[in-house]
Amino acid sequence: MMRNGNSLFVRCRGTIAGLALALPLAMVASPAPAADITTSPPTSFKKVSSLVKLPDFVPGLGTLYVDPATLPIGPFLGYNHQGKLVNITYMVPLKDLDAHKNFETLGEVAAGIKLNHTDIQYNPGHPGVEEPHYHIVQWLISPADVQAQMK
Repeated sequence: MMRNGNSLFVRCRGTIAGLALALPLAMVASPAPAADITTSPPTSFKKVSSLVKLPDFVPGLGTLYVDPATLPIGPFLGYNHQGKLVNITYMVPLKDLDAHKNFETLGEVAAGIKLNHTDIQYNPGHPGVEEPHYHIVQWLISPADVQAQMK
């Protein structure tokens, strides 16, 4: 009888010790990663060409996806011909700049993505954002790769 009691005590102590060791590891382990936007956009994002009259692949920006709830600013996620995320673009209307409007916490969907460089380009308007605006394009690839991949 005592032997079974000792065995139970040893097993319980072992289980408690195991949980005590596992808990700190669980606390420092990184959370499960969000969906990998570098190869496919989040489910809330739609292909821009399905929303407005634009080609599937926009030369200079790629295949664009946007969460319609964030229009017109974005972020727009741009993928190259191989389906790899290469830029994150914001389309900021001049009227919002003139009105000194603030835009905060944009692009949380891409938090942690390593950027290579940023371009700011004037655009007089196009389907989807007809008014004059600026494209703020955060590139994940080098300028040379932009020239090579985004035709």
